[in-house]
Amino acid sequence: MERPSGPLSKELPSSFDGNREFYEESRLQKLGRRLKEEPLIPIGCAATCWALYGASTSIRRGESWKAQQMFRMRLYAQAFTIVAMVAGSFYYNKDRILRKEYHALMQEKKAQDKRDLWIKELEARDREEKDWREKLAKVTEKREEEAKIRRAKEEELMREGGPLTKAVKKIREGIK
Repeated sequence: MERPSGPLSKELPSSFDGNREFYEESRLQKLGRRLKEEPLIPIGCAATCWALYGASTSIRRGESWKAQQMFRMRLYAQAFTIVAMVAGSFYYNKDRILRKEYHALMQEKKAQDKRDLWIKELEARDREEKDWREKLAKVTEKREEEAKIRRAKEEELMREGGPLTKAVKKIREGIK
């Protein structure tokens, strides 16, 4: 579905905003998935940290040959981590492309679901408004009918002279 341009291109507001129903993957789940996909990167980072820690302790102890060895280990660990990152990016490239496509489809589905819910809400509001207008029309019609009946009675009384006029006529007839 193509989005309209101009002021209608914004997302539709809804009382369903903030609904966490569509949320799929938490940060911990994503971290777990990434660790499973590329376990060599955290291993390389841990080895780099271990080598750096070893080098700093060796320097404090005054063991320069061991510090030199640990700095070389740090270099190898960093190289291992970079190689693991590059190899992982080549190995999982297709999977990432598919994941991006899946994510885009899910976003589109979420937007469509949100629009559908908003349309349902608008239809419900429209039905309520139509029902209210029908009730108002019935009440107004009933009041108009009652007013017509009241006016007809008043006109009839005016033609007949009304109760006061009838009383005056009876009194006049009684006097004659």
